[in-house]
Amino acid sequence: MNRQELVNTIREKKSYLCVGLDTDISKIPKHLLSHADPVFAFNKAIIDATKDLCVAYKINTAFYESLGIRGWETLQRTVEYIPKGIFTIADAKRGDIGNTATQYAKTFYETYAFDSVTVAPYMGKDSVTPFLEFNQKWAIVLGLTSNEGSKDFQLQKVGNTYLYEKVMKTCASWGTVENMMFVVGATQADSIGHIRSFLPDHFFLVPGVGAQGGSLKDISEKGLNKDGGLLVNASRAVIYAGNDENFAEDARNSAMKYQAEMGMYLGNAI
Repeated sequence: MNRQELVNTIREKKSYLCVGLDTDISKIPKHLLSHADPVFAFNKAIIDATKDLCVAYKINTAFYESLGIRGWETLQRTVEYIPKGIFTIADAKRGDIGNTATQYAKTFYETYAFDSVTVAPYMGKDSVTPFLEFNQKWAIVLGLTSNEGSKDFQLQKVGNTYLYEKVMKTCASWGTVENMMFVVGATQADSIGHIRSFLPDHFFLVPGVGAQGGSLKDISEKGLNKDGGLLVNASRAVIYAGNDENFAEDARNSAMKYQAEMGMYLGNAI
């Protein structure tokens, strides 16, 4: 999916909601465990319930890799089931170099046909640029994350500049607003306005709204741009909104609340 298609989808749906299909088999409703593929049965129901309300789905690959070959098969079935026109994210946080990075890119862009993959930039340019060499595919680079450990490196100063800022500015010079996004955690709302000042046009993938306590209002007011410019991810707050036979309906109700609030903020921004 190219940038204009993503922007059009945001405007049409009045939403920048990304639903995280970080599906933990130990947390899905028990009645699904009798299915041949319980995780896919759960994902299918969530997708059916939310596909008109969100513009992206993010799949954290760890929840699938941990199940071995069966998990990878479930991941592929899930990606294939997501309707065309909805942006797909492989949250794999790959971060190797050269031919290895190229193979990771082929895994998620070609074998599993995701639109994007999250990338860790610690090893430098040759760990990121292989992910930028595919047409209409996106590298989503870890910028400023929500976890406690972000203080260990990202929020340390390099001279007068925070390390995360140096990383994001440098990475932005390797790609374009057409093939690179950045992860900015929702609990870093105080910083997102500053980040937007030096990356005015890039999209940000923003995890941490909902169960992790990030404020959609703060993120939206400080991070939206003329094209939307945000993909705000909610995982547990949507997919585990209910835990009985009505779980999909409960997930839809949660997604509707996010979409309605996003529609208000978008009206002031684009």
